[in-house]
Amino acid sequence: MPANSTSAGAGSPIAGPAARLIGWLDRFPYGLLALPLRLALATVFWNSAMSKLANWDTALSLFADEYKVPLLPPEVAAYLAVSIELATPVLLILGLLTRPAALVLLGMTGFIEIFVYPLAWPTHVQWAAMLLVLLFRGAGRLSLDHLIGRRWLGPADRAPGPR
Repeated sequence: MPANSTSAGAGSPIAGPAARLIGWLDRFPYGLLALPLRLALATVFWNSAMSKLANWDTALSLFADEYKVPLLPPEVAAYLAVSIELATPVLLILGLLTRPAALVLLGMTGFIEIFVYPLAWPTHVQWAAMLLVLLFRGAGRLSLDHLIGRRWLGPADRAPGPR
């Protein structure tokens, strides 16, 4: 194939700008990427709690008649779900205990997918993908987790990785 064909090889006029763009994207701060993930997930679960709290009798009825959570009485399942849906969004917004909060929400999402709404997997996969990023990468620099880590752990004590 001739050197000036349409492929985007190393000598291509496209390679330079593409490499610069990829370099810029690679340097984009993780903390700025994690923030919308935290906000989006917090909104989803907070809104779910608010809808349950808007009419607790209806929420209890949903847990008894539609959700049919195994192993737990409907009242216990409802209180547990609302407690998680109230606490974890606050933690995500603050970036406090982000990884444990993401793990709890990932477990809840998996439980919902398996036992309650197995056909809602397209939505649950999106939630799980966002939660996995937060679980494995943390909240980023724009978080209380980062501030606490800087305060109590010296730079040499912290694990390397993106912030």
